[in-house]
This record gives sequence, structure tokens and C-alpha cells, in this order.
Amino acid sequence: MASRPEVQAPPEIFYNDVEARKYTSSSRIIEIQAKLSERALELLALPDDGVPRLLLDIGCGSGLSGETLSENGHTWIGLDISPSMLDIALEREAEGDLLLSDMGQGLGLRPGVIDGAISISAVQWLCNADKSSHEPRLRLKAFFGSLYKCLARGARAVFQVYPESIAQRELILGSAMRAGFAGGVVVDFPHSSKSRKEYLVLTCGPPSVSTAVPKGKGEDGESSSEDSSGDEDNQTVSISDRHRPKKKQKLNRRGKGREWVMRKKDQMRRKGNVVPPDTKYTARKRKARF
Repeated sequence: MASRPEVQAPPEIFYNDVEARKYTSSSRIIEIQAKLSERALELLALPDDGVPRLLLDIGCGSGLSGETLSENGHTWIGLDISPSMLDIALEREAEGDLLLSDMGQGLGLRPGVIDGAISISAVQWLCNADKSSHEPRLRLKAFFGSLYKCLARGARAVFQVYPESIAQRELILGSAMRAGFAGGVVVDFPHSSKSRKEYLVLTCGPPSVSTAVPKGKGEDGESSSEDSSGDEDNQTVSISDRHRPKKKQKLNRRGKGREWVMRKKDQMRRKGNVVPPDTKYTARKRKARF
């Protein structure tokens, strides 16, 4: 696991000037990034009407995935935590608007303005506690909650991820579901250790036909008809219904009149606790206003 960048250093430190330039100058990396971005754009399932969409590239780095979005005629906003990566994106004259931002602190974007979002190999970084103030669950909650707000209803978000374990995959997917998203995980080439790729496909809005998770690709490059949820490594690959966090229910006051209060006070006295004396005002319901 030592080869995984996210276990070596925080992203803003790992992707320094040297590493950022080496990453962007690698023809192999450029080719892989283009393929992953094309697949993510395909899973976004944007309407084929020729109208440019405003997309969000989360963890945009030096703008490699943004090039794919521009080539397909879309406008995009890229955000990344590494200043070195964004400097190279400016040098390469990336066509998108660039933001220096930590996605774990939430996205400061207006509600409902984004038509879709993609992310290539970035979201799993949120599962690490790189600082003493970092709590992965809270950072994932802030990220997915703010993403849900800024997406237009019915819009999709597609994240290509490299989860370290099944538990990490469940943590990411569970955080997305609690934020209100519907969706699941799409696995391409599930039986290939080298070509296997996972995409978290989420839809913003109430469950509908459009929230159905597409099938992953098989070895022949076509959509796989196998049910990947039967694979031992893919037990969490399933469609999850959208559910918003339930509001705290008000306490049921039924049965909690004077008798109940007196009984509770007697119990407290038997335990040796100091209890206010009983008066005619004990358990009397207050008026709505003074």
C-alpha cells in the first residue's frame, strides 16, 4: 500500500511543484486520465441536445480531465487543494475556472447551478485524517452535503475512486446516501486486477428511472450483464434509494402529566438526588407566551 499517494502525504504536500510537473508530463498518466474522464462523462448521461452544460471537476489537478470536458463542448469549474497543480493548469491555459479549495470543508457554490460533477481519483483522500482536526466522516458529510445543494435536481455526479477496502467504500457510499443522493457503484472490468475501475454514480433528487445505476463494462468493453453484487468484493455494489436525514421528532408528551412527573421525582429522591419540592405548579403546562 506504500505506493498509494494518499498514504504518503496530504495532497497539498504530496503534489508539490516537482510531483505536479512529473504527473502532468507523463504520457501514460495523460492517456489514463483521458480514458477515465471520458467514462465519467459517459456515466453522467447528459442530454444529447448540443447544449453546453456547466460541470464541476472536483480534484481537477493540472486540468487533464478538464480537457476532456472542454473537448465535449462543456463549460467547467475545477477545484483542487494543491497550488502547484493549479499553477500548471494555468500554464497549460486550461479553459475552466480554477478554485483553490479543500473539498472536505464543503463547496462554496450557489445552490442548483451545477449541471453535473466528475472527480477522478480524488474522493478517497477524504477518508484520511491528515491533520488532528480532520474527522473523515465529518469531511465526507460536508463534501456530499454541499455538493447536493449546488447540483441541479436530477443532475448526476460521477466519481472514479480507488477505495482501500470494502469498509472505505461503504464509508464513502454511506456518506453520499445520507446527504440525500440516490445511486451506487459501477465496476468496470470487475475480474481484472489491472483494469478494474470503480465509479460512484450519484443522482441528485427523488428516486426515478434516471437514478438507476448503469452496468459496468466487461472484458470485451461492452456493458456487463453479470450482477456484480454477487461478487464477494462487491457486496456494496447496489442501488440505494435516496433518503434525506430525518428531522428529530418532538417528544411525545402523552402520559407525561403530573402523575408521571411526581413518580419520576420520587425515583430521583430514592437515589439521593436533590429534587425541588412539590408545589401546586409542579407539572403545570406553561402558556404559549407570557
